[in-house]
Amino acid sequence: MDLDLRKLRYFAAVAEHRHFGRAAEKLYIAQPVLSRQIKAFEQELDCALLVRTTRNVELTAAGKQLYEEAQGILAAVDAAVRRVHDADLGVRRLVVAFSPGLRVSEAIREFVMRHPEVETDVVPARWREPDAPLRDGRAQIGYLRRPFDESGLRTIPVGHEPRVACMPATHPLASRRQLTLADLDGEQMLDVRNRRTLSLEEKFELIASGHGLVLVPLGVARAYVRPDLVHRPVTDAPGAETSLVVASDHHDKLLREFLDIAIATLRH
Repeated sequence: MDLDLRKLRYFAAVAEHRHFGRAAEKLYIAQPVLSRQIKAFEQELDCALLVRTTRNVELTAAGKQLYEEAQGILAAVDAAVRRVHDADLGVRRLVVAFSPGLRVSEAIREFVMRHPEVETDVVPARWREPDAPLRDGRAQIGYLRRPFDESGLRTIPVGHEPRVACMPATHPLASRRQLTLADLDGEQMLDVRNRRTLSLEEKFELIASGHGLVLVPLGVARAYVRPDLVHRPVTDAPGAETSLVVASDHHDKLLREFLDIAIATLRH
């Protein structure tokens, strides 16, 4: 079957807001129309995507999976349309994907000073599939943390980032200034492999709710500061390697120039 992109956008809005009324307002359509479109979409897919209650909407397992897929699909479609318009208008554009908590702004500023005629943009890379924006065409270059699928990609290591233990502020270990891996023995750790969290926000909400501790790169912990969570350095935990990443078959002069600037800037 062909996937109806309009219905997919409607579903993504409902999944984001978990509420038909708020989603309808965002989409500028009537709520009954949105409800009918979602029901038709479920019939076309032959599976339930949502569990409806009088107050809100929850996603089924299929709905969670589709919402995760939809974010990449819709973003890739939007990027393709933008590239078509850029080609029509003769616009040169460089898009950089970045992992949560990594800052590439200094390299972009330096690049723009040398190439003010080039449009620049950024795309967040999801923590579960950081290489996706490079593979679906949303970005030409990435500033990412390993590990990720490196097949077909050129990876240039630029640094290491320490990992910290993130935990509720009420946890007994929260009073310690620093920890070791031995301190974490016997502690409940959040099962990030089997628990398919849709976002880092959801991940940190689970930690704050007492579902376990987690080791995360320092930049991620700093990017999601909240009063009910703390992070403590784990002195003997392996660091996260940060890298600049481009497709192996890309040889564009602008990309090479940005890489040279970013390598010098980020390594410094």
